[in-house]
Amino acid sequence: MRGLFDNRTFRRLFAGRVITNLGDSLYFIGAMWLVYSLTGDPFYTGVAGFLTQGPAVFQFLAGPIVDRHPIRRLLVGTQLFQAVIVATIPIAHALDALTVWHVLAVMPILSAANQLVYPAQTAALPRIVDEAELVAANSAFSVAYQGFEMVANGIGGVIIGFVGAVSLFVIDAATFGIAALVFATLAIPPANAGDESTATDDGRTGDGVESGGGEPAADGGTPTRANDADSDDEGSPEDGSTDDHASDTTPPESDGYVDRLREGADVLRGTFLLPLVVAASILNVTGGMVMASIPAYADSLAVPTALSALGAAGAYGILMAAFAGGNFLGALAASAVSDRPFGYVFLASGFATGTLWTAGLLVDWLPLTALLFTLALVPVGTVNVQIATIVQTAPPEALVGRVSSLLGSASTAVVPVGALLGGIVAGALGPRAAMAGIGVAGLGQAVYLLANAEIRGLPPAGETSLDG
Repeated sequence: MRGLFDNRTFRRLFAGRVITNLGDSLYFIGAMWLVYSLTGDPFYTGVAGFLTQGPAVFQFLAGPIVDRHPIRRLLVGTQLFQAVIVATIPIAHALDALTVWHVLAVMPILSAANQLVYPAQTAALPRIVDEAELVAANSAFSVAYQGFEMVANGIGGVIIGFVGAVSLFVIDAATFGIAALVFATLAIPPANAGDESTATDDGRTGDGVESGGGEPAADGGTPTRANDADSDDEGSPEDGSTDDHASDTTPPESDGYVDRLREGADVLRGTFLLPLVVAASILNVTGGMVMASIPAYADSLAVPTALSALGAAGAYGILMAAFAGGNFLGALAASAVSDRPFGYVFLASGFATGTLWTAGLLVDWLPLTALLFTLALVPVGTVNVQIATIVQTAPPEALVGRVSSLLGSASTAVVPVGALLGGIVAGALGPRAAMAGIGVAGLGQAVYLLANAEIRGLPPAGETSLDG
C-alpha cells in the first residue's frame, strides 16, 4: 500500500477524502443527537434518518453526471455548497431561531450533495492507480472513512456531552471548506485517457491537453495512473488538469442523459451484480433501523459509573465509534483476504455479524456491548471494500461511475425505509427491538448466500468480470 502514496494525485484525493469524512461524521452524529435532544422522541430520529438516507435512493442519477463532467469541479463545488448549508445551523442557534424543523430540512439537502461525492471518488480511483492496486486503494479509502469516522464519532459524543451539539456544526463547516481547497489541487485524467493521450518529455500525460512542451509519444502515451502520476509537475491545475476535458471522451451515441443511464443499466442486466446487491440490502435495511434507534438506545443503556460523566450523549458517541470501529478494522483486514474467494468471505461475514451483534444486545452493558458491536461489524467492513473493488473492476472503465451509482442506489434504497421503520419500532416497542434487526439480518444474509450458488461461487474480488 505504501506505493500508492508515492502517487501525488492519490495522496491529494486521499487527504480530501479524510477531511470530507471527518466533516460528514461530525455532522451526522451532531444532527441525529440534536434531533433527539430537541424532541426526546425516537420517531423523529427515524424521520431524520429517513431524510438523510433518502437522497441515496437517487444516487443512480449522479452516475451520468460523474461520467460526463470533470471530477475535480464536482468535488470542489459540493464541498463549498455543504459548508454554506451546515453553517446555517449555528447561525440559527446564535439568533435563537433553531428548531427541529430547520435541522430536518438541512439533512436531506446535505445528503443530496453527497450523492455526487462518493461516485466521483469511486470513478476517480481506476483512473489514477493501476488495476492491481485497486484493492489496496479501496482499502486505504475505507480505512480513512471508517477510521476517522470512529475517531470523529467518539470525539463528537464527548463534545456534545460537555458543550452541546451545535458546536460540532461550526467545526463541520470548516472541514468542508478545507476539503474544497484540497480537491481544487487534484489532476484526474479522463476515462480511457490512454486511447488518445499524449506524453511529454517530462513524463506528463494528457488527453490532447497542452502540457508545457515536448512532442507526443509515438505510441500515443498512456493514462496517468499509479506511479506515473508521481511527478510534482504532472497534471497540476497550473498545467491544466486533464479532468477538465472529461466530457471529450463521452461516446457520441451516449450524449443523452437517459441514454447514458440506460447504458449503465444494460451492463448490469443478467449479471451477478444484481443478486449481490440483494444480499447487501438485507443488512442495509436493518442498518437504517439501528442508525435511527441508537440515540434512544444509548439513553437507556446501562453505563458504568466511571463513564457516567459523559451522559447519554457520550454513550451515543461510544456506540457510534464502535459502529465505525468495526468497519475500520474490517477495512484494514480487506487486503489480507483479497486472494480468498469472495463468495465464501461474504457467507462467513453474515454468520459472524449476526452472532456477535445479538450477543452485544443481550449483554446490555456499555463497555462489553460496544466491544461486541465492533467485532460484529469487522466482517462488514471487509466485505464493503471487496464489493467496491468488484464494482470498479467488473464493468468497463468508462461506465464505472454510472454502474457504481446504480448499484449504490439499489442497495441503499431500503436504508431510509429502515430508518423510518426503526424510529417507529423504537417508539412502540423500545430501542432494543429495533437494534436487534442487524443480528437477524446477518444470519438471514448467510442463509440467502447458501441458497445462491452464483454469488457463493464468486472468485476473489479483484478477479471478477462481467465477461466470464
